[in-house]
Amino acid sequence: MSARPDRTPLARPFFDRPVLTVAPDLLGRILVRRTPEGPMELRITEVEAYEGEADPGSHAYRGRTQRNASMFGPPGHAYVYFIYGMWFSLNLVCGPPGHASGVLLRAGEITMGADLARKRRLSARSDGELAKGPARLATALAVDRSLDGTDLCAGPDSPLALLTGTATPSDLVGNGPRTGVGGAGADHPYRYWITHDPTVSPYRAHAPRRRST
Repeated sequence: MSARPDRTPLARPFFDRPVLTVAPDLLGRILVRRTPEGPMELRITEVEAYEGEADPGSHAYRGRTQRNASMFGPPGHAYVYFIYGMWFSLNLVCGPPGHASGVLLRAGEITMGADLARKRRLSARSDGELAKGPARLATALAVDRSLDGTDLCAGPDSPLALLTGTATPSDLVGNGPRTGVGGAGADHPYRYWITHDPTVSPYRAHAPRRRST
């Protein structure tokens, strides 16, 4: 019988490390989402790391803007962005203040509040699909730009927090290119996932969007 997941909140030093160290260490941790309708929890199963101004695939590659300001710290905060005019994505900021890096939460298992997630994810064919992909994850957990800059280490009143959970052994951590990233950042092996976990999203190479003529 496996041990129960650790319910200890993760403090700021956990996030104040290099992003390529934090990213695989997030697998198996528990994200807490407190909503007006009730609490929700997600076991993180898939992530992608972004190294900021050193990473061509990062939103911060060309410097600080109003949109990406949260990526520049301090660590332990949320960076939420809007993409394709319809979806939100949730990232956790890492590293020292002023150094833009973060981890995109790509997928997870809803372990509390699945009834709330089902109401937001009516197209999900099973509970395993509720948060299978970054847009689905954000939708299931009611994440939008209002949560951008949220401090995950602010205590029980914060709408987002991270618990210790159960860290994933290194031999169960998969690693490969990021999904859907093109250009010079396409081949960076910065995607991490729990091997054989059914909630992990399928890998898709970048496909350039067609321009209308």
